[in-house]
Amino acid sequence: MRHPIMRYQPGFKSLVMRSNFQLAVAALVTCVAVAGATAQTSGPYIYPSKGQTQEQENRDKYECYQWAVSQSGFDPSKPSATSMSPQQQQGQAVHGAARGAAVGAVGGTIAGDEVGARAAGGAARGGVIGAIRRRREKREAEQEQAQAQAAGANGQEAYNRAFASCMQGRGYSVN
Repeated sequence: MRHPIMRYQPGFKSLVMRSNFQLAVAALVTCVAVAGATAQTSGPYIYPSKGQTQEQENRDKYECYQWAVSQSGFDPSKPSATSMSPQQQQGQAVHGAARGAAVGAVGGTIAGDEVGARAAGGAARGGVIGAIRRRREKREAEQEQAQAQAAGANGQEAYNRAFASCMQGRGYSVN
């Protein structure tokens, strides 16, 4: 049996499914971000196999860090780029409403209609268009962020391999 709301609004079911899909995508992006952050904070364990001093180990780590960055093109000390803030996203709907109100007011003036009614209608249309644009840009930003995190994970992996190779070449056990 269908819920009464779904009987009167045929688009409701697709709206719920779309919202569930967006929630699933957001959960996936969050999981990838947490996994990426964990991978970036955990470093390799290094043991001086040939009796190197702490001073020598620190020098070797620094030199291998520089070499691994040059080989992998990834620097684990630099933060990754962030996406648009929620305040910037919310401002788009407001700007859309303001533009719509201005267009409606001008249209009302030209047509000789009531300016307030045209401005209100324009504001409503502009707000909806701004909200649609914000939703589309948010979805694109989430996709870009997921791609950047995947690229960061690949870069981190390449860096770790290069760093381990360098340290092993200098006589350290690396796990």
